[in-house]
Amino acid sequence: MILKSIKILSQNICKNSLIVHSLLETQNHFDIILIQEPPWSEICKVSSSSNSKGEPLIGTIYHSNWIMFGRFPLNRDDLPRVISYVNICLSPLCFLLQKDIINHRDINLISFFNNNTCFFIMNVYSDSSHTALKYLKNTEINIRNTLLMTGDFNIRDRLWDPSFPYHSSISDELIIIADSFNLSLSNLANPCPTRYSDMSGDANSVLDLMFLRSDSSELDSHHIHPESQLSSDHAPLSIEIPIIEEVVQSSKFMILPKSDQEKAFIDEVISNFKTLSTNNIDDSDKLDNIVHRLGLIINQAWKNNAKKSRLSKHSKQWWLDECG
Repeated sequence: MILKSIKILSQNICKNSLIVHSLLETQNHFDIILIQEPPWSEICKVSSSSNSKGEPLIGTIYHSNWIMFGRFPLNRDDLPRVISYVNICLSPLCFLLQKDIINHRDINLISFFNNNTCFFIMNVYSDSSHTALKYLKNTEINIRNTLLMTGDFNIRDRLWDPSFPYHSSISDELIIIADSFNLSLSNLANPCPTRYSDMSGDANSVLDLMFLRSDSSELDSHHIHPESQLSSDHAPLSIEIPIIEEVVQSSKFMILPKSDQEKAFIDEVISNFKTLSTNNIDDSDKLDNIVHRLGLIINQAWKNNAKKSRLSKHSKQWWLDECG
């Protein structure tokens, strides 16, 4: 298929696992789902030399149609408050979690390649103490080609919330941080609150924001979807980011391990290797010629035995004989 844009959904789901399940099951027309305050729970007990009952293995929600990118928690006090899901159909774009650049429980930086250029998307949860913003302010990070920074920033300000009469100095710091990544505050296509309070006297507010590339005339605004917030008090945000047209392969040639095709492939390679004469390889040109012929033998054996397979959630098999 030809990919012309990336559709992104972002929402604070207030640690509700049912919302994550619902999003991953029903929102597969999106390419990326960015989650703030994801659920974490004990999956099982693992063997431990210090605890006869075993140590708890903590995990979050996985889905076979999505690749989950999240920082692995060191303990219960280190549980990440942002994770990102990428539709498995976008696997050819080589998405990565860039922990070597930002390694923080409240900031999730993923990268991907488009037309041989690396781009970045940043998912942020900044608590009432503005922990994530303080980290970004105090850490010198130079990231080029950031397309989007979004999340729950927990800042009320008249700059993005007309119902709020005050301006905050924290907002200035957020704008400075965004500017350092060459990002500007996105406009709202449908102005409305992003957080809806269930307490009487507590006003609805705009806490969830998007910052987009400043130098892109195609990136201007995003949408809020209050009708789709489910049981969260935060409404999801969405945006479609245009990219350079990319052909994403929906199928590939493969040989299954321990299959008849694998045996035939190996037999054909060995048989043809035996016909090669390796005598009198006394200079680099003759060696290069032998290596080239070896490559041709392997390529031809692959073409003769590999079968075309459509990429899907079952493309990467995980069940092995050892699992039984």
